[in-house]
Amino acid sequence: MKVFHDGMPAWKKAGNLVLSEPSYLKDLIEKDIAHVLIDLRPSEEARKGFIPGAVNVPISELASSKEGFPSDKSAPIILYSDTMTEEAFKTVRSWGYRETTLLSGGFESWKKMGGKISVGDLKTAISYVPKPRPGEISIEEFKIIAENGSPDKVILDVRDVDEAMNGMIKNAINIPAGQIKDRLAELPKGKEIITHCTTGIRAEMAYDDLKESGVKARFLNAVIQVDKDGKYEITKK
Repeated sequence: MKVFHDGMPAWKKAGNLVLSEPSYLKDLIEKDIAHVLIDLRPSEEARKGFIPGAVNVPISELASSKEGFPSDKSAPIILYSDTMTEEAFKTVRSWGYRETTLLSGGFESWKKMGGKISVGDLKTAISYVPKPRPGEISIEEFKIIAENGSPDKVILDVRDVDEAMNGMIKNAINIPAGQIKDRLAELPKGKEIITHCTTGIRAEMAYDDLKESGVKARFLNAVIQVDKDGKYEITKK
């Protein structure tokens, strides 16, 4: 089974299972990127050890918990348990949450990675409050750069290669988000780097890596679809 981060649009649109790696969740937590993390295990079991920030919604209660989920359907929602809970994924996805993923390997994979563990009572109420992100570029300015180019800015497409093969913005460069730090030498010197992905999540992670490396950058925090001819559609999150 292929693992995507914020994934291939057609795959996700079809409602297929999308997995998130523990390292991806770790990035969300460490970079304080707004998300919803759901622990689907029974409460007694979850209290013995859980991922920090998780909300406990036992899988037996999931179907009746719909009203407690965010009103924002673009909220990144990550589900985890001790087993593959594809039915839980399908349930939440059917409610319209297009950024729903299942933690690959569940709680065990988080522990094997050395992720932090909390014990005791979990939160039982979901809270999702997107924060204004430093480094965002406006949709309007992004469109101007995409349409007309810029002598001092370049668009960096940080989607996976197979996603970018289905269509890229004219004159954009493709370097997957996870490879940024190893491929800094490929970026044009003296230009501001404007990152985009599909939903803004990987774009922000790439922005953080560029900033840490001393590269001037901003990112598009929006949903963007690009067709094979390079035509694009941007939707505000």
